[in-house]
Amino acid sequence: MSQSYDRGTIEDFGRWKEFSAGMWAWIFHKFSGWVLIGYLFTHIAVLSTATQSGTMYTQTIRGLESLAIVRVLEVGLLAVAVFHILNGVRLLFVDLGVGLEAQDKSFYASLVVSAAIVIASVPTFLAGAF
Repeated sequence: MSQSYDRGTIEDFGRWKEFSAGMWAWIFHKFSGWVLIGYLFTHIAVLSTATQSGTMYTQTIRGLESLAIVRVLEVGLLAVAVFHILNGVRLLFVDLGVGLEAQDKSFYASLVVSAAIVIASVPTFLAGAF
């Protein structure tokens, strides 16, 4: 006889509050990894304009940097990259057996440090954008 567990309907978003910090760390790490892969392909596409002519590459970069939305997206990219790096280091320590008892705290610490780094860099990225 098989057992089943009624997990509710797919629309029951109340289950999300049952997620532990470890589950959120996993979700954010996977999401940030996919965003970085998407950025990598975009970056390669922009760099490919350099092979056509040096002036086309320069014009592409200047055109993109003049857009305020690109500056905001750069801040988002920084946030994703910093979190992915810090969470990856946290996972490395967990895999080595260091800090197993404090995984939740280390996840929250990686979020706070990521936010602090991003907030401190916002003036640099958005200088002259608006």
